[in-house]
Amino acid sequence: MSAQIPPHTPPHVPIRTPRRRAPRRSAALTAVAAAALAGGLLAVPQTASAAVTRIHDIQGTTRVSPFAGKQVADVPGTVTAVRAFGSARGFWVQDPRPDRDPATSEAVFVFTGKQTPKAAVGDSVRVSGTVTEYYPGGERAGLQSVTEITDASWTVVSSGNPLPAAFELDAASVPDRYAPSAGGKSIEALPLRPRSYALDRFESLEGMRVSLSDASVVGPTNTHNELWATAEPRHNRTVRGGALYGSYQDPNPGRVKITSLLPFAQRPFPAADTGDRLTGTTAGPLDYDNFGGYGIAATELGTLDDRGPARETTRKQSADELAVATYNVENLSPRTPPAKFARLAEALVKNLASPDIVALEEVQDDNGPTDDGTVSAGATLKQLTEAVKAAGGPSYEWRQIDPANNQDGGQPGGNIRTAFLYNPARVTFTDVSGGDATTPVKVTGSQGRPRLSASPGRIDPGNAAWSNSRKPLAGQFGFRGRPVFVVANHFNSKGGDQGLDSRFQPPARTSETQRVQQAKAVHTFVEDVLAVDPKADVVVAGDLNDYQFSPALKTLTAGGVLTDLVDRLPRGERYGYVYQGNSQVLDHMLTSRHLRRVDYDIVHINAEYADQSSDHDPQVLRLKP
Repeated sequence: MSAQIPPHTPPHVPIRTPRRRAPRRSAALTAVAAAALAGGLLAVPQTASAAVTRIHDIQGTTRVSPFAGKQVADVPGTVTAVRAFGSARGFWVQDPRPDRDPATSEAVFVFTGKQTPKAAVGDSVRVSGTVTEYYPGGERAGLQSVTEITDASWTVVSSGNPLPAAFELDAASVPDRYAPSAGGKSIEALPLRPRSYALDRFESLEGMRVSLSDASVVGPTNTHNELWATAEPRHNRTVRGGALYGSYQDPNPGRVKITSLLPFAQRPFPAADTGDRLTGTTAGPLDYDNFGGYGIAATELGTLDDRGPARETTRKQSADELAVATYNVENLSPRTPPAKFARLAEALVKNLASPDIVALEEVQDDNGPTDDGTVSAGATLKQLTEAVKAAGGPSYEWRQIDPANNQDGGQPGGNIRTAFLYNPARVTFTDVSGGDATTPVKVTGSQGRPRLSASPGRIDPGNAAWSNSRKPLAGQFGFRGRPVFVVANHFNSKGGDQGLDSRFQPPARTSETQRVQQAKAVHTFVEDVLAVDPKADVVVAGDLNDYQFSPALKTLTAGGVLTDLVDRLPRGERYGYVYQGNSQVLDHMLTSRHLRRVDYDIVHINAEYADQSSDHDPQVLRLKP
């Protein structure tokens, strides 16, 4: 399971320096504009009668409607789209007579609950009801709200009317700056500045028809039939066509989620990979939910153009190179379909070229999520190693420590843990008894020969830093007569953090505190090894659930004790996980200062693809101790 932000948390959707709606001028229209008007491409903005409440009055110039909680009557507009499925049914209405203010949206969602609305696209309607601010996921989730009309009734004035032109989202209309700052407080009361901030641009378009042309896919189709595209495909582009998340200051404002309002039988949702493209126009109302934030509820979908690169394969290590890999195998247990075991095995043998040592994360116990006190994982690891052998790989052995029941986080009853696989034909494992769920491993030895009090052993398992989180597993290996110390990690997830598109800006990253404490514990362990032998070969690997620029990684690398190898890659290759259209780093491999001759590779086989055997890409490090 991904350890990022909670599995469905708001994304950060984009907007750019406005390619505004049609310019509003008080002077006479030019001949060109007049011709466009005659062709139905432009609408002449008109001021509504003081007696009529129009949609832009309801939306206002901030995130919360000035009419929130009040009744409105006979609000005019044209139905642009209908959601006729699910428990949040309704339709979008847009005013074809916009005002002159780019901060006010001209559309609103009319919520009918589980009742399919009797409305059709193109209907000119007058809507009455209560203006409501709906917070997806609940107000305490920290997301922005959606202005809706609830308890609604409406009358159809006419049918078959043309729809307002869609606002085009592109590099000229979505600002590079993502969100205004309120010092961590709510931005709801701030006036919208759609020319300055992406979040403000999207809010100013809430419910309105928007479009992307030849949309570049930056996040693959998921099991909920959602994908992420970008309005600015050249912004922070990765080498394989994604959008690189390289700093807290730039969360790639152009990202927008794509869902579909089209009947699946009529138009199946495209199974797109990162790097693909939806050619033509993708258009529909700009929606907002708690599973990705702003997105296009498409009434028109572009055609899938398969442009994504093939899955990668790394090179084989040479005889004098030790290959160490890390792989989050995403809640693996004997209850996992056999096909996944086969795919993981093929990846280890073919794509990773049979590493000598593999640090695994998210290995579940022998009956997976069944919560009956089982903590052993021998059956899980046996099934994986047998699948590797069947795929033509080495006869891996494993080492791990069973956790205390339901004390290490993850899926309840699953008892996920880290584990080592190793190829005994290439490396040895130094077994030292004494390691268990609660006994801390200590560094012993002298005269340049560090030893572990237990191998495998858990690092400081009683430390509060590991509460409801996986404890690091340390092991001592031997390669060509030299000891190598490997630490397998899986730090706590980002659950509970405010999303990038939160109404609180900048968003709070509360989970970060625990990861910093975890990083301190691992850093101290490595220091203890180096205190005995400053030239010791130490590899710290695994799913650290944080970015290379985060406080947790800065804590791990403090004083030059460890080097985060992702920083040695070209910038466009620094990712192994894709979340809501952001290609980012969560998994890391770090080495002690003595290990200078290393070859490091993030092997892209999962994160960018709709068809995944895990949501993480594995990594491999080749070194010469």
